[in-house]
Amino acid sequence: MTKGKVVSVNVSDNKGEKKHNIGQCKVIRAFGLENDAHGGFMHRQISLLSAESIEKMRTKGVHVGAGDFAENLTVEGIDLPALPIGTTLRIGESLFVRVTQIGKECHSRCAIFQQVGDCVMPREGIFVEVLNDGTVSVGDEIEVVMGLRAHIITVSDKGSAGHRVDRSGPEIRKILEKTFEVTGITIIPDEVSVIAQTIIEQIDEKGVDVVVTTGGTGVSKRDVTPEATRSVIDRELPGFAEVMRMESYKITPHSIISRAICGIRRESIIINLPGSPKAATECLTFVLGAIPHALSKIKGDQSDCGG
Repeated sequence: MTKGKVVSVNVSDNKGEKKHNIGQCKVIRAFGLENDAHGGFMHRQISLLSAESIEKMRTKGVHVGAGDFAENLTVEGIDLPALPIGTTLRIGESLFVRVTQIGKECHSRCAIFQQVGDCVMPREGIFVEVLNDGTVSVGDEIEVVMGLRAHIITVSDKGSAGHRVDRSGPEIRKILEKTFEVTGITIIPDEVSVIAQTIIEQIDEKGVDVVVTTGGTGVSKRDVTPEATRSVIDRELPGFAEVMRMESYKITPHSIISRAICGIRRESIIINLPGSPKAATECLTFVLGAIPHALSKIKGDQSDCGG
């Protein structure tokens, strides 16, 4: 993982002007830096520029510093324009942002361009969306984490009460970690409201890309994971569940009892897996390869889905 440091936290009262360093600022999910003129601008909620990029302009004789390119965060130690769109950055201990745009079109030549015939921000600045509320301060570590993050929810009355060891969650984690950064495993009881709220928290507040549940997909009275999932998704992904049942049926006819569903909430995917470690890992491997491509499309990739 690549790590760097925040060297300046910059805001301005008006658009189109240089920003000044305030040292520390509250960050608002889906908005940006509190009281900044550029906050809330679609997917370009916070702008970042590296100190190394600013130094390039200094070598051309331009007297510039942090905030002079109207960037919100000036950082050092990370090659920002090389980051793929969708990359997640962790700032400090718990603030997460996601890269949405590299550079921008310069519609009007700024004062710096007029002076030296060049400006680094349109090429090397990046923009991010804010995934959760937090605070950013000068000196905060900024770290590139995997582009996609996943969280596991084990649904089990006995597990949540401490009467059963969760074996499925750790096995699922081993598989997911080959593709995703796994943020953790949460064990909860078989309650519709609890399951639904936990999924919402992970996606809406934590900003994870994939939520994988294990348990509660059968036909017992306490098996309610599909009901909870259906209550929070925006759209269903029936192909995922169909493939899991179809491939599982080749192993055991009992697979047709599964009521697991999969779906989309916001720009994230939710996948219901069975409760047993063997069945859960088998089902996950059946659909794992399709998840990154599906997420890319959900997040706005406009390229053709040709085979």
